[in-house]
Amino acid sequence: MRAGSRCSQDSDGARKAMSEFQYFDIILFAMVAGFLLLRLRSVLGRRTGNERRRDLFPRRSAPAADNVAALVEPDKRVARPAADEPPGDVVADGLNRIRRADPSFDPAHFIEGARTAFEMIVSSFAKGDKTELRPLLSDEVFRRFAMAIDERVAARETLETQIEKLDSVDIIEAELAGRTAQITLKLVSHQINVTRAMDESIVDGAPGQPVEKTDYWTFARDTRSADPNWVLIATSSG
Repeated sequence: MRAGSRCSQDSDGARKAMSEFQYFDIILFAMVAGFLLLRLRSVLGRRTGNERRRDLFPRRSAPAADNVAALVEPDKRVARPAADEPPGDVVADGLNRIRRADPSFDPAHFIEGARTAFEMIVSSFAKGDKTELRPLLSDEVFRRFAMAIDERVAARETLETQIEKLDSVDIIEAELAGRTAQITLKLVSHQINVTRAMDESIVDGAPGQPVEKTDYWTFARDTRSADPNWVLIATSSG
């Protein structure tokens, strides 16, 4: 009887030990899985619906800028036409003031970003993509673009736009108002713009025939902001 009882106890003990071992394995595997999940999320990130748009205007690394005056509201005038372009030394002085306020600012990088922004804005406007346009435009410019899109939709028209070539992008004005930098660009491009009615008939433009366009766009940015992107605050055509 004692031998049988001892065997039973040993068997119960073995089962208990095995159960505890399996329980420990489950905890260990759960910890490993949790660690891997955290690592994966740190690499891939999570979509929250509030992700920032990708940076269009790259900046060089630089120390923090010195303190500057309080923010001044962006100038509401339209972009300056060609006839009123200031002399080069005035533009250079404006760029230097912006660079002093934000040492990471680089004119060449700004122009590179402006080229990308120009193509995105023109393409998004043609497609009627307000979501894509919203973070790229000031409130005032967005309202005008959205109104034009709504009018096109109401008329049941579509706009086909193709930028054949962005010939040149030149800075024609640069200034610092408080801590807000403003830069006006002269953009010369060859575009094909065709507006079609609901029945596909052409309302305006000619397919396959690029037309030279000259645009004056003014971008603004708070030099204290961690966001390197600039916002379009004024447009005009020449």
